[in-house]
Amino acid sequence: MSNLINKALWEIISQNTSDAESEWLTEKGNASPIELMTAFVSSPRVLPKKIVNVALEQENALKDIVAGFLVNGWSLVRLSRVWLLTQLDETEKDTFVKNIETLFDTAEMNELVALYSALPVLAYPEQWLFRATDAVRSNMGFVFDAIALHNPFPAKYFSELAWNQLVLKTIFNDKPVHFITGLEERENANLALILSDFAHERWAAGRSVAPNVWRLVSKFMNEALLSDMRHLFESRQTQNQEAAALACYESDYAPAKALLSEYSECEKSITEGALTWSNLEYTDLNTYVPTLQR
Repeated sequence: MSNLINKALWEIISQNTSDAESEWLTEKGNASPIELMTAFVSSPRVLPKKIVNVALEQENALKDIVAGFLVNGWSLVRLSRVWLLTQLDETEKDTFVKNIETLFDTAEMNELVALYSALPVLAYPEQWLFRATDAVRSNMGFVFDAIALHNPFPAKYFSELAWNQLVLKTIFNDKPVHFITGLEERENANLALILSDFAHERWAAGRSVAPNVWRLVSKFMNEALLSDMRHLFESRQTQNQEAAALACYESDYAPAKALLSEYSECEKSITEGALTWSNLEYTDLNTYVPTLQR
């Protein structure tokens, strides 16, 4: 995989750099590990501060190599740093791991962002689990985003407990939950209950919960979660009502179907395809606003 991802990343980099910048990266990518690691750190002094342009075919090529791997919206420095990491010799595991760990140990924030962004394409993925789960606890927003959003590593390698912590912190920090790669594939009953408890805490404090969160409870609907759906329907907030309708519609729990039938307009919108979860996928969240008390 390393060679394939290396080439795919380089194609994007080469179209977003000058000849001099490409030559510098090529030289450093073929240099000794120490020189390459130094280039990883010094790249912002050589490369311009700009966001890369990624063609659709390039985006699809990356996804074909590593499912869910995206570089859209990345800076040139971030992308180049990840590419440099793919150039490190991985044949000697101990040496490779030591080099990556050295970068982690000495990294500042933007370097950490690049390192966590690179996890899906680094060799020996089991070696980075501790680093990845540690990033979920980070108070640096950009670092958390690098592991939690648009990153396929957690969905593939996190335990259920670590995964649930990532999802909950994403919601707690008002991040768009639909930016989490593998969200639907990693749904679980424990997470549904955790989200219900979290919602109760928010409601008790007069706060709200992003409506898109409720997509994670449909498969695990029970009487307690159905009570939450009733609360959403009764909130008089359209987005909450739509979320409850979608959650009930996708559930196999008969009482949820019965509850949905009481809100025929919502049910009609779903069956006609006018209402889907994508209608509730907001990126500018602010759930710290007053809402109906439970």
